[in-house]
Amino acid sequence: MLEAIRRATSFLRQKQVLHKLGVLISITVIAVACYVLYHMLRGIDTNEVIDAIKGTEPRRIALAALFVAAGYFTLTFYDWFAVHAIGQHHIPYRINALAAFTSYSIGHNVGASVFTGGAVRYRIYSAWGLNAIDVAKICFLAGLTFWLGNAAVLGLGIAYHPEAAAAIDQLPAWLNRVAAFGIIIALVGYVAWVWAQPRGVGRGPWTVTLPGGPLTLLQIAIGIVDLGFCALAMYMLVPSEPDIGFVVVAVIFVSATLLGFASHSPGGLGVFDAAMLVGLWQMDREELLAGMLLFRVLYYIGPFVISVILLTLREIIIGARSKRLRQLASAADPEPRHEAPVYVRERGDTGA
Repeated sequence: MLEAIRRATSFLRQKQVLHKLGVLISITVIAVACYVLYHMLRGIDTNEVIDAIKGTEPRRIALAALFVAAGYFTLTFYDWFAVHAIGQHHIPYRINALAAFTSYSIGHNVGASVFTGGAVRYRIYSAWGLNAIDVAKICFLAGLTFWLGNAAVLGLGIAYHPEAAAAIDQLPAWLNRVAAFGIIIALVGYVAWVWAQPRGVGRGPWTVTLPGGPLTLLQIAIGIVDLGFCALAMYMLVPSEPDIGFVVVAVIFVSATLLGFASHSPGGLGVFDAAMLVGLWQMDREELLAGMLLFRVLYYIGPFVISVILLTLREIIIGARSKRLRQLASAADPEPRHEAPVYVRERGDTGA
């Protein structure tokens, strides 16, 4: 069975069917989102949106910011877990945190996070002796943690409240509940599969050993906590009336986030917003839009600016240290020689 799946996957990869299908899905999702946004935002009063932003309680904004910070803190354990899973125990947590925070915040805003986030990770981890294959494995395992967490949240949330998903996909509640139980069963099956014996995916040097059962449960827990904090931040910013409950908002938020990822648009722009407006149709549109704009500032724009500053400072510090080492080398040996340039490594006492 597994060999048949591998052959089918190899055939699809050779024919670029998966790539073409992914592009088609992205274009379709964006087109539908644009259509929905056009019809839902036609009657929006900009002044009312601005007034709603100004009228948002500072306490709710502060709590939302706190939950966003907690979510990004949880994100750092995506990389910490992945780096340890591939056996690179010499890399300290602060480097994992820097790589995770900057790669995700930049990837979220620029779009195509697999490539943009991977490039940021490579720039940071290569200074610690990791090569492109190691970074690819880290990206894969971090992404696996994200998707396992999403599957758990969606499966449990939709099983508990299928009407929440029905607001977005327009399917009967019973069908959504069946799909939710299917997700849960698949998740349990995956945990049992990796628990039974060591499993690996990929070939040759690209082979990734999947975390075993207990570690997979840890992955799922990390993903759930991360998404829980993000959903709490969104819950703090949506209109308080009508009070539809945190679970409903969380299911709609996670669904909208996944649709945004599927579109590959920067920050899920347009797609995430359309899904939220459709899913939370019972809320005042101006107030909901105000909350979504505040969320974008807190979750996307703020961390993006901080990441750019951190990476810029890191490059300045590394450049200054490299220049200082070259000057010391020249002072110790004034004879001009054609030698290889001196590179600064971020290890030991020279680490950033």
